[in-house]
Formats: sequence, structure tokens, C-alpha cells
Amino acid sequence: MPDVTPFLEPPFLEPPCLEPPFLEPPFLEPQPGTPRFTTMPSPVSELTLIGDGRSLTAVYLGAKHRHAPDVGADWVRDDDSFDEARRQLEEYFDGQRREFDLPLAPRGTKFQLRVWATLLDIPYGETTSYGAIAASLGHPNGSRAVGAANGRNPISIIVPCHRVIGASGALIGYGGGLDRKRTLLDLERQEQSLFALEGDQAERRASR
Repeated sequence: MPDVTPFLEPPFLEPPCLEPPFLEPPFLEPQPGTPRFTTMPSPVSELTLIGDGRSLTAVYLGAKHRHAPDVGADWVRDDDSFDEARRQLEEYFDGQRREFDLPLAPRGTKFQLRVWATLLDIPYGETTSYGAIAASLGHPNGSRAVGAANGRNPISIIVPCHRVIGASGALIGYGGGLDRKRTLLDLERQEQSLFALEGDQAERRASR
């Protein structure tokens, strides 16, 4: 019998994993110990960054981000540990970064980790659907389970769950709020258009 784990958001069930490693590359194993955190401003909201001293384990958008934990009394504020993550996020919002290069260690079920790893393959400025991700994982009828896993993604922006939309093109299901999802997509599309325009201009200059 396959191991079907009850989904975190009833009544959905996670499809059984055909290859069930707990660690899903490129993610790392979360380290035990007291969580470390910092905050930073951004164009969408104040961001809360959480880590284990080695890897980034979460990025939440504001206090009302769905599923975001409250900062525990024993958590350690450690701004210096997040210097690189903060720098890369600032570059992203400034339109200077399209991919992140950070150690990531989200906590989740086997199926959730597979979904989150797939999100990393969605190109900057582009979108895909829940159904397309489900099909790529070998579960063509699992779009609702993918949607629920997508909503549980703890590392917002860096693991780009905002790039997943409904089959009709509708913006649905974002833990940080649909207004922030729209802002992130608009930011990426605007920067992508500027990049394409600069490339066209460079080609024209080179051909003269």
C-alpha cells in the first residue's frame, strides 16, 4: 500500500510519492536548535526572514501572512546572519537579480518538498498553473493538492510560489495576499520587458 499522508488542509490528500526521499534537492536538511530571525523592509511589506544558522528556512510577507508563525520568546534576533539573503532580496526588488543563490531548508512533507522544488524551475517573469505542476510530478489530477502545497510554501519570493496561477489565468491562492502576488508578478514582468528592450537596442547598435 502506498503511504498517503493526510494533507494539511482537509479534505485534500497528498498523492503518494513515487520516489519518497525526505530531502528534495536542492533543499538542505533543517538544523535543530533555536530559530534565528530578522526583518527587512520591501516594496510589498516588511519581510520576516527565519533561519537555522546555516540555511534560510522561511520568508514571510507581513504579520498577516497565512501560516506564518509568531516569533517565539526564545527566538534569537540575528541580523548579521541574514546579510546575504537581505542583499539578494534587495537586488531582486531593484530589478538587478532574477535568481537567488542561497542555502534553503524548508520544513515540509515529502510531497510539499517536491512541489516547492518544482517552483524553483519557473523562470523569472513567467507563470505556470497548478495543473501543469501536478502533471510534471506524475499526478495529472492533483492540481488541488499542488495548490494547497503551494500555499504552504514557507520561503516566499525566493521559492516563487507567486508564479503559479489558475488554469484560466486568474490570480488565486497566495498566502501573502493576492495584492502582493500581483505586485511581485508586475515587478518581474516590468523588469523582463525592460531587459528585452535593452537587448533589442544593443542588437541594433551592434548591427550598424
